[in-house]
Amino acid sequence: MEPHIVIAIDGTSASGKSTNAKLIAKALGYVYVDTGAMYRTLAWYCLKKNVDVNDHKAVASLCRRWKSELKCVDGELRHIQLLVDGYYPEKEVRTNETSAAVPHVAAVPKVREWMKKAQRQCIQFGNLVMEGRDIGTNIFPDTDFKFFLDASPAVRASRRQAQGVVEDVHKRDQIDSQRAAAPLMRPLGSIVIDNSHQTPAETVAEILAKIEGIKPGRGN
Repeated sequence: MEPHIVIAIDGTSASGKSTNAKLIAKALGYVYVDTGAMYRTLAWYCLKKNVDVNDHKAVASLCRRWKSELKCVDGELRHIQLLVDGYYPEKEVRTNETSAAVPHVAAVPKVREWMKKAQRQCIQFGNLVMEGRDIGTNIFPDTDFKFFLDASPAVRASRRQAQGVVEDVHKRDQIDSQRAAAPLMRPLGSIVIDNSHQTPAETVAEILAKIEGIKPGRGN
C-alpha cells in the first residue's frame, strides 16, 4: 500500500485557508483537517476550566490532562474533530472570546508538542488536506505538496469582519511569527498564492492545477 498523501495549506489569518482546504478535500475525496480548530478547542477548554491562558505552565498542564480523542466524521466532507470528554464545541470555538485566547495557547511549547503528535496521528484516517500555520514547516515538512496562502491586510480584515469575528489579523500574524515554538513562516519549497483578488474557485483551481498528478482516493 502506498503511503497516504498530505496536502499542506498554510497561511496568514483570513487568507482563505479553511475555505480552500475544504473545497480541495471535497474535490479529491480526502479528509479535511483544521488544525486551528484543535488549538481553538484547547483555548475554549482553558476558558471553561478558568485556566489563565497567559500562564504557560497551567495551560500545558491542562493539555496533558484533558480527555481528548480524534474522530473522523463521515459525510459530504470527511473531516477530523478533536473531542473533549466526548464533546466537540463546534460553536463555542468560534466566539470572539475564544479567538482572543488562541494565540496565547498556541504559543505554549508543550502545547505545540502535544498538537504535533495529535495532528500527525490524523494520517491514520487516510489522505489529508491539512490547513494551519505550521503544517509544511513542522507537522508534515516532508510532504511534496505545500502551499502558503496570503492576501493583503485590508482584504483579510474585511473577511474577518464578514465572518462576524473581531480580530486584528496583523497582530495575530505578528504574534504567531515571533513565537519561539513553530513560528508562522513560509515552508521551504512551498508554492505561495496571493488570493487578494481571487475567488475561492479560482484559488482552488490554481492549487489543483499544481497537484493534478494526484488521483482522488489514492492511498486509501
